[in-house]
Amino acid sequence: MTAHAWTPGRLLAAPLFGGLLVACGGSAGIAAEEFSAADGELRGEVVQQGLNHPWAIAFLPDGGALISERPGQLRHFPDVSNFEGRGDLVSGLPDDLVAQNQGGLLDLALHPEFEDNGWLYFTYSAQADGGQTTRLARGQFADGTLEDVEILFSAEPATRGGRHFGSRIVFDADGYVYVSVGDRGDQDRAQKKDDHAGSIVRLHDDGSVPDDNPFVDADGAHPEIWVIGVRNPQGMVMDPETGTFWQNEHGPRGGDEVNIIERGLNYGWPVISHGEAYSGGPIGTGESEKEGMESAIHYWTPAIAPSGMAILRDPALADWDGDLLVGGLRGQTLRKLTFEDRELVEEVDLLPDLGRRIRDVRVYDGAIWVLTDHNPGELIRLTPTD
Repeated sequence: MTAHAWTPGRLLAAPLFGGLLVACGGSAGIAAEEFSAADGELRGEVVQQGLNHPWAIAFLPDGGALISERPGQLRHFPDVSNFEGRGDLVSGLPDDLVAQNQGGLLDLALHPEFEDNGWLYFTYSAQADGGQTTRLARGQFADGTLEDVEILFSAEPATRGGRHFGSRIVFDADGYVYVSVGDRGDQDRAQKKDDHAGSIVRLHDDGSVPDDNPFVDADGAHPEIWVIGVRNPQGMVMDPETGTFWQNEHGPRGGDEVNIIERGLNYGWPVISHGEAYSGGPIGTGESEKEGMESAIHYWTPAIAPSGMAILRDPALADWDGDLLVGGLRGQTLRKLTFEDRELVEEVDLLPDLGRRIRDVRVYDGAIWVLTDHNPGELIRLTPTD
């Protein structure tokens, strides 16, 4: 059965979900009937429609959620069991936020002690001297408002152009915060330690630099840098059980990667890659391995444009415990990856008939939650059928 979407005045064919008829006109929050996914192992439901290019979702301890929209809106939904309406707009975002091309309001993360301090961390593309840059900020969220907003980190130097901001945030078990910064479309910057582009940075929760960062004492290096040689990392997750730091990043023409991030390493971009230039020529040396550089533990050619990333550590999904989830933009896919000793043993597309760009994926309260990068964009909840 062909799926359809409603627009004012006519019915248009649209490959939203196989076997699912969805009405999605100008109004938001229209409930869709349930659908089957992952060969019947999951039950899906579109719980929110009408979002404007949503980028990230953060679940609150009180049962609510926050969703960032790339054009510069932050929406608060008081109850994740009922996503009626489009949520309440949260005030207090920085005035220097610039929504241009791939930039705008991006990732969200709660401080590990959010229930006590209320700190919401977020990344965004900002206007700065010389162009735009990736910034990390935090504010105290209360009563639908961000208060005491402060900028904790600004990638330097800022440059013109609206792409490759990276911008995922994760905390580790010790409370350090990590932020990915894309190469901003200038690939050679990723090998420079005096340039934040193409790196992942590590900070204390107040934005100060830990004195055990790998390049603190290196001449000319930015002390915030944890690793270099990444292209455009849009997915990061810390395994709460093992502490393994997983990351994915966009390759050029092919060669999207999954990596395990470890202190002070060089992940090779653009010297080594499994992809090729958009013109069809080789990247860097044309090799995928080089001494002193880390090769991807998994890659995709052709590219799927990986974005949101999550790890399955929920009792309701125990059969998949420890597996990774990766959303694909170009691939319009949700991949489940099973690794053993850093070797991929299985890869499954959980939503082969989705037909939507997946921007974010999270695991919360016995469900997999997926944001699609569209206007209108959807929030989808996937729960086990058993």
